[in-house]
Amino acid sequence: MTTPSSIDTVSDTQPGRVFRSDGPLAASPTTLRVATRGSRLAVTQTTTVAEGIAAATGLDVAIVIVRTQGDISRAPLAQLGGTGVFVSALREALLAGECDFAVHSLKDLPTGPCPGIALGAIPPRADARDALCARPGKTLASLAPGARVGTGSPRRAAQVLARRPDLEVVDLRGNVDTRLARVENDLDAVILAAAGLDRIDRGEAISERFSLAEAPTAAGQGALAVEVREEDLLDTRVSVALAALDDPVSRATANAEREMLNALEAGCAAPVGAAASADDGRLSLRATVYRLDGSASLTAEASVPWTASGGAAADSPGMPPGSGSPLPANLGREVAADLLNQGAAALAPLGGPQ
Repeated sequence: MTTPSSIDTVSDTQPGRVFRSDGPLAASPTTLRVATRGSRLAVTQTTTVAEGIAAATGLDVAIVIVRTQGDISRAPLAQLGGTGVFVSALREALLAGECDFAVHSLKDLPTGPCPGIALGAIPPRADARDALCARPGKTLASLAPGARVGTGSPRRAAQVLARRPDLEVVDLRGNVDTRLARVENDLDAVILAAAGLDRIDRGEAISERFSLAEAPTAAGQGALAVEVREEDLLDTRVSVALAALDDPVSRATANAEREMLNALEAGCAAPVGAAASADDGRLSLRATVYRLDGSASLTAEASVPWTASGGAAADSPGMPPGSGSPLPANLGREVAADLLNQGAAALAPLGGPQ
C-alpha cells in the first residue's frame, strides 16, 4: 500500500498514478478525483481505495483533501452533531462536482439517505473490534481502581462503565497520535478502533482487543464507504471502479448493522453496539443498547439465510440504493424491533441525526 508520505505530487502525469492534491482540481476525462479528510488515517485508507480505482480503470486518481468542521473544532463530537460532522463537507464537495468519489469511515456515515448521493461501494472490512491502548500487558480488567480512560464515544463510555463502574471516563478528541500521546500523560488508557490503528501501522499500541460478543461496536466499524453522485452510477469509469471495490460480505454485514441503527432512529453517536457476521450460509446480527452510565443494557439477535454468491447484498455496487436484496435490511429492522419491544427507547437517548 502506498503510504501518505509517498503519494506522488500533482505534477506527476503517468497514467494510472495516484497523487495528492491539497487544493481544488478540475474535472478531467483521464483523472478521477477522490475526496477525503486530511488526517493521517483518512489519507491512508483513502489511498487504498484510490489505488483500487486506478488499478480497475487505468486512469490517474487524485486524492483531494477537504477540511471539515470536525477537524477544525475542538468541541466534543456530541456537541457538533456526532461523527456525521466529518461527512458533510465531503458530500458538499461531491455534489458540487469538486470530486468524483468521497471516502468515509462507514461508522461516521449517517444512516439516513442523502439526496443525490449513493453508497457505491463498501470495500473488504477490516477488524471491527475496539482496542484498549494502555501500558503493555494491561487490560480493562487489570487497570487500577479509579483509572482514567479516554474516549469520545458514548457507546464506549457506557461499555467501560458497565464492566468497570469504578473507572473515570474522560472525553477525548484529536487524531490517533494525539490520543495515544495522552496515555501515561494524563490518562491511563484510551479506546480506539482497532482497524484505524492497524491501517496506520500502530497496532503495537494495542494492549487488548475487545471481543465483539462483550463489546459490540459502532454500526459499520472497520469498513469504508465510497460515495458517488447518483447520476454518475451510469458512468462506465465509475461503475467499473465500484464493482472492483465492493465486497458483498462487508456490504451485507455493515448494512444489516446500519439498518438496525436507522430503525432505532439512533444517531451514529448513540450508545448502541452491533456485530453482524456471515457464516455457514446465514447472516446474523446481534445488537445491544446501553444506558449512558453503563448500569443497564438490552440485547437482541437474529439471523437469516444468506449467501454472497446469491447476490443478497442489501444494495448492489453501482446500482441505486435499495435495488438489491432486502435481506440484510430486513434483518436489521427485525433486531431493532426486538430492542424497541424490550424498552430500548426508555433506556437510552436514541434520537439524533440519521
